[in-house]
Amino acid sequence: MARSNYPENNSEFVDINSGAQVQKLYKKKGRVRRIIAIFLAVLCMLSGAGMIYYYQALDSLQFTGDETEATKASTAATKFSDEEPGDFNTTVTDSDLLSDSKILNVMLFGEDNHSKGSSGRSDSMIMASIDNNSKSIKLTSFQRDTYVYIPGHGYNKMNASYSLGGASLSIRTIESNFGVKVDRYAVVDFTSFKKIIDVLGGIELDLDADEVAYINYQMYINHQTKKPHLLEEKAGKIKLTGQQALWYARDRGYEGVQGGDDWDRTSRQRKLLETVFNSVKGASITQIIQMVSDVGPLVTTNLKKDEITGLVTHSMSYLKYKVKQYTIPQEGYWSYYTDPVCGSCIQINDMEVCRKKFAKFIFGSLLDSDSSSKSKSN
Repeated sequence: MARSNYPENNSEFVDINSGAQVQKLYKKKGRVRRIIAIFLAVLCMLSGAGMIYYYQALDSLQFTGDETEATKASTAATKFSDEEPGDFNTTVTDSDLLSDSKILNVMLFGEDNHSKGSSGRSDSMIMASIDNNSKSIKLTSFQRDTYVYIPGHGYNKMNASYSLGGASLSIRTIESNFGVKVDRYAVVDFTSFKKIIDVLGGIELDLDADEVAYINYQMYINHQTKKPHLLEEKAGKIKLTGQQALWYARDRGYEGVQGGDDWDRTSRQRKLLETVFNSVKGASITQIIQMVSDVGPLVTTNLKKDEITGLVTHSMSYLKYKVKQYTIPQEGYWSYYTDPVCGSCIQINDMEVCRKKFAKFIFGSLLDSDSSSKSKSN
């Protein structure tokens, strides 16, 4: 603990543990000054305890470096298809990546439960952008089956990059194909996702009848309930547990009864994130710190402690931001493509147009005024 700047013989210094000094202050000063002094002493104690608690919460997060062992080894893995459909033979170099100091891009990966020593598969890939220019939170989903170039491996579905090299290789893949700098990432597996929702007290979502039926079906056939109809409600706002919310996030159609696709699934994932965001809008800074403490051990991230401190410090402002949603590829700019190695994929018909539209969503009018800077990788 740092020593006080007050000299030892300073009569204005009050030791809050000394009854004699407190009595001396009462006799010497007026009532207002006494109240202020006591208030400040209590505030200092509370602030000190709060900071200790906060840094303990930070220590609970699973911090990781920018490059995992899986990523380092990924370049030696077997390459996939070398075919280059359409204009896929051009990628974006690190020096040409778009970024802006007032926009933080964080990739959020939902990972299926993996075995030790492997990266598992990315069930969801969403980039959350905190845009301090437009005062908005932007959520961009990347379709898992999108046919892209994976650095060091050739062409394959986008989610193959996560299996090969975890979050780091997935980020390199997103950057080299779509031209926007990704600043940080956070990873949550299925088990952690369920715990996070339960820690937050569940989540209330507006469900239609098919979504309710899907959750009931999956809970029952996976022996997570003995009741065929765990959710009795037919539709409307329903509070879900962590396990139920996970099935909602994975829903792309009622399996065994009707079809579905990954577009529906990514839409639900963004809706779930937006609902979580909106549900904590009334939280105090103390409650935010408590959430960091509770959720921290369940998240793996390369956000630095000072960056998390900055996010927490400005959280009251961020919670007022509007949420905007986007998806890649965009409707009308893709078609199905059959690759001899990875099977049916989503091919982007015009990558240059896709990049421009994505950049416009993230950076808005900054592109027109050349305010966005090009960022070199570290």
